[in-house]
Amino acid sequence: MFVLGIDPGLTRCGFGLIEGSFDGVESFRAVHAGVLETNASLDVESRLAQIHVDLEVLLCDTRPEAVVVERVFFQRNAKTAIPVAQVSGVAVGLAGAKGLTVRQFTAQQVKLAVTGYGAASKSQVQAMVAKLCGLVEVPEPADVADALGLAITYFMTERVERRYPVASS
Repeated sequence: MFVLGIDPGLTRCGFGLIEGSFDGVESFRAVHAGVLETNASLDVESRLAQIHVDLEVLLCDTRPEAVVVERVFFQRNAKTAIPVAQVSGVAVGLAGAKGLTVRQFTAQQVKLAVTGYGAASKSQVQAMVAKLCGLVEVPEPADVADALGLAITYFMTERVERRYPVASS
């Protein structure tokens, strides 16, 4: 199964496509990863439109079965949080319009799933993502590692949820 992780950002939007399975073996393969960038001198509308086009191309090219977008949980600076939330909305909307499974996880959930510690540092997440994916080098920039971590979190969470389904009343 292929899962695309998206770390939303208006200047740099990280993405990472992971191949994995639910067979109980933690093996993940990073298939494609990078960042989509916009020019900070453009207006927000133009930058969101560019991200929309770039994400649509990415979804068509990679054909994931699920998309995971980082949930904006807490941001100290509203000037930063609002554009990130806008990019997140573009990504979630595009994936939903294509009928893909969409999940959202907070940075803390990703840290917990990838490192086993919800307050792990960026460098710890990057190192574990590299280790879990069998990468020789740590993914750079951090946006790429975060996106790969989101996709890995999907597999780990989904595997547990499939193993221990919540009983419906």
